[in-house]
Amino acid sequence: MKPATVDDYIAARPAEVQAILQAIRATIRDAAPEATETISYDMPTFRLGRAIVHFGAFKTHVALFPPVRDPELKRETLRYQGEKGNLRFPLDEPIPLALIRRIVEARVRDVAAAKQRK
Repeated sequence: MKPATVDDYIAARPAEVQAILQAIRATIRDAAPEATETISYDMPTFRLGRAIVHFGAFKTHVALFPPVRDPELKRETLRYQGEKGNLRFPLDEPIPLALIRRIVEARVRDVAAAKQRK
């Protein structure tokens, strides 16, 4: 069944994964307080006019989309790179919330810069 809300998405996961997803959600909210939550591609998504970040739980990891473009952050995320440019954070390791925060802040800056160019 497809989730209608971010709460539905998180509630459908195992309890230990729910806690991780809630922590990621709170980190994103803190880094992008003006963003709105929705479901897109069947995953929790935060938008500022357009999608800035999606995240989702999988069997062995939590993924973060879209790909990181900032050169410094790209170097820091190399160990988490998935085959499609997404980031994969293993569930058996601490989730790097500070890194996620920095990624979201970079995405917010990207969106603001794109708006100014228009």
